[in-house]
Amino acid sequence: MEGKLGAGVIAGLVCIALTASAAAFAQKRDDSAQEVRRGKYLADYGGCNDCHTPKVMSPKGPVPDASRLLSGYRADSPVPPVPAGVLGPTQWGALTNGELTAWAGPWGVSFAANLTPDKATGLGGWTWAQFRDSMRNGKHLGNGRDLLPPMPWMSVAGLADADLRALFAYLRSLKPVENRVPAPIPPK
Repeated sequence: MEGKLGAGVIAGLVCIALTASAAAFAQKRDDSAQEVRRGKYLADYGGCNDCHTPKVMSPKGPVPDASRLLSGYRADSPVPPVPAGVLGPTQWGALTNGELTAWAGPWGVSFAANLTPDKATGLGGWTWAQFRDSMRNGKHLGNGRDLLPPMPWMSVAGLADADLRALFAYLRSLKPVENRVPAPIPPK
């Protein structure tokens, strides 16, 4: 009798533990879905698609290409030439390409990064710490080259860690798009 009672108690405890684990897992999934929704809200509100999503022409003008969401400057696009004498450290202005994913100014030419979770060409290999540090200090991978205009990293740096985590969770939830963006071109 004692063995049966002990086995019953153990089975009951295992059942309680499994139920608690399942509930905790369901809560984590809900929190993750909520975090992704918050990240999408922040990306939409912050205008991430304005620069990081190639555009297609519509009757209303250029609109984000939903099939290439946040994939950055298209690798198969030619780099548009920057007219000589238009931009310089003492002149005002900036130029952009037709898809609004490449920008030229006194800093040179910058290309919108691939923010999808593609491991080879996007953020798929980035850690949370690298993303956070990039957004906080304006350095690629947290400690590399400068993030260039028009990236508003100084504004993004003011977000709370919870908001940056949500943004990172959203970006990692996207469809990966293989798209190797060119390196920035320094000013002449």
